[in-house]
Amino acid sequence: MKKSIGKQNTSSRKEITHMRIVETAARAIRRSGYDGTGVADIMKEAGLTHGGFYAHFASRDAMLAEAADKAGEETVAIAEHIFANVPEDQALQALMHAYLSNEHMGNIEKGCSFAALGSEMPRQAPEVRKASTCRIKEMIGLIKSKLADESNPYEKALVMMSTMVGALLLSRAVDDNTLSEDFRQAALKHYDAKL
Repeated sequence: MKKSIGKQNTSSRKEITHMRIVETAARAIRRSGYDGTGVADIMKEAGLTHGGFYAHFASRDAMLAEAADKAGEETVAIAEHIFANVPEDQALQALMHAYLSNEHMGNIEKGCSFAALGSEMPRQAPEVRKASTCRIKEMIGLIKSKLADESNPYEKALVMMSTMVGALLLSRAVDDNTLSEDFRQAALKHYDAKL
């Protein structure tokens, strides 16, 4: 009996450590990009030794796939939280305003993984792309669910998602604060008039 409990504790510790690595990697890829995120750096940031990495992952790409999934999960969870805390008729407008806010703009490490990593995705391993694609589809489905009463809700969800991600990506990309703000305000103004 003691042996079983000890094995369970070891398994629990391993799962906790594994999740700590994935969470650290999810922040790191948004902050530094896929190519700027090394295994040694992630393990160090997680407070672990580099040698322990292969006890948790078969490869760097396997870790990046889990990190992409975790980062996407966090992005979707933010939208779900917004939708759960505002009246139904204000849900999409609230999402747009939170997504294109100054706070989200400045918080790349915990913000939307799609905007932070989208331009790098074509060069990633298939398992990394698959994980991200699944979360993008989930986000589109979530937006679509708030457009159910409209014609072409899927197409409108695609456009809204593209607008949010594109406006945020471009706002972060430019070194002109006025232009950065203009991208976000134009998107908000466009959707405020429609929602």
